[in-house]
Amino acid sequence: MTDEPDGGATEGEYRYLLVDAPAEGVRRITLNRPEKRNAISTPLRTELLRALQAHDNDPDVRVTIIRGAGPCFSSGYDLSSPLMENAPFYSAPGDGQWARQANDTWFSIWDLAKPVIAQIHGYAIAGATELASACDLVYVAEDAKISYPVVRVVSPPDWQYHTVLLGMRRAMELMLTGDPIDGVEAARIGFANRAYPADRLEDEVLAIARRIAGVPSELTQLNKRSVHRAFDVWGARAAIRAGTELQALAGHTAAAARFRQNVLGAVRSEIADGGMRLS
Repeated sequence: MTDEPDGGATEGEYRYLLVDAPAEGVRRITLNRPEKRNAISTPLRTELLRALQAHDNDPDVRVTIIRGAGPCFSSGYDLSSPLMENAPFYSAPGDGQWARQANDTWFSIWDLAKPVIAQIHGYAIAGATELASACDLVYVAEDAKISYPVVRVVSPPDWQYHTVLLGMRRAMELMLTGDPIDGVEAARIGFANRAYPADRLEDEVLAIARRIAGVPSELTQLNKRSVHRAFDVWGARAAIRAGTELQALAGHTAAAARFRQNVLGAVRSEIADGGMRLS
């Protein structure tokens, strides 16, 4: 990936995204905050949902790819910005409000009619792994780094490592250690579908998207729903929702209080220095 993705990107429609049409029936969304390592702010999150919903209602679109501009897919949530300010939808206030908002965001992608593919290069950290997990297919560069280090300081929502996808032992290890995995390991344990050499990733993902776009869209939508209904029957949706209560409880721990204090201090230092280090 380069800082300026090619391919006929839209101009002016989005501030934080680029959208292009690299093949018939395929749309590609590029998270376009390379100077912030594509950190997921609320405005970016809102634009992403708007773009995906537009694709769901566009008969010319059959599948969407999400990728990142610059050196990585995304560094996760932009903790230097107010994540609940002008949120795209209402979340009940009180403990766990952010976890409920995050879950509703990713279920909004999960419940789209048309398939969405995550294309990960560089690294995907914290909230970026949630975004990837909400996509229907995930393809990664072999040298990509995927991690959720937040588990070492506070309990997050449950989107990052689905036990249904990874199995209990692998999900448990990642949740208890917060250790990073590379793209090869991500594919081996089921977080991603496949890993490719970084210089082949874009072409391979586009080839897969073309194959999906070659199937009548009404059939693709039914096939996608059949897989997701099995996910629901296994109880995964209920488990993810239950995670909001656990995250709310975690917010009262001493570890979470220290984390909030450290983040606030880092944001104040960033503002004072005029830098953008935190994201």
